[in-house]
Amino acid sequence: MKADSHVHTPFCPHGSMDEFDEYITRGIELGLKEITFTEHAPLPRDFQDPTPEKDSGMDAALLLDYFQELRVLKERYKDKILIKSGLEVDFIEGYEKETKEFLDDIGEFLDDSILSVHFIKHQNSWHCIDFSENEFGAIANELGSVEAIYAKYYDTLEQSIKADLGIYKPKRIGHITLVHKFQLRYPPALSFDERVYKVLDMINVNKYELDYNGAGLVKPLCGEPYPPERFARRARDLGIPLIYGSDAHQAKDLGQGYRALIAEFHG
Repeated sequence: MKADSHVHTPFCPHGSMDEFDEYITRGIELGLKEITFTEHAPLPRDFQDPTPEKDSGMDAALLLDYFQELRVLKERYKDKILIKSGLEVDFIEGYEKETKEFLDDIGEFLDDSILSVHFIKHQNSWHCIDFSENEFGAIANELGSVEAIYAKYYDTLEQSIKADLGIYKPKRIGHITLVHKFQLRYPPALSFDERVYKVLDMINVNKYELDYNGAGLVKPLCGEPYPPERFARRARDLGIPLIYGSDAHQAKDLGQGYRALIAEFHG
């Protein structure tokens, strides 16, 4: 493992209080050559975060502090590890204009970034699909079925790939099977493999990268990476770059799932 390219920080309102130095020290212990901090970007101003604590994205007032702290850390650790400044940007249906304007404003500060789908829209309501297993069940009740959540998730994911978000649009698509997070409690009655293969084809056509995310392996109701092996192999066959990320929200989780990913992929 040379790099962990999906790491959160103390600026994450739903993460831990672990300091940057703790993450970096852990990365050096693991032998990493580089680490990309990809904190959840601030959500659009007029978007109402559907999570109970309203803590899905970074406080916009702290964004410049975030980049400034990373600038200092890059210099402090330059002889030990390469540190990249990044964000995990939410694609939110209907907020493409606001997201583009945000990226236009801050894009010059980004070394790397990820575009992810966490929110789906049903009628006039928004839902965060990965907040909790109970919330996932409630969303299934509102939409009518687990399969309806999966279909809407992949519809939104396809929109994110096609969206014009300007020259600073992230080139890496985040955890494309995040909707599987609670699959052992809420298994879909239908296969959505063809939807995932279509997403991979779209990623390939647009020359994007794929977030090869180890977090799902440690989620008790998921038990597989985002995406699992069959999709990772298809991505490799298409020539899509697979970029490992732990999606760590605390320092000890840096590198999580990596050994299992490699064993699964090369087994």
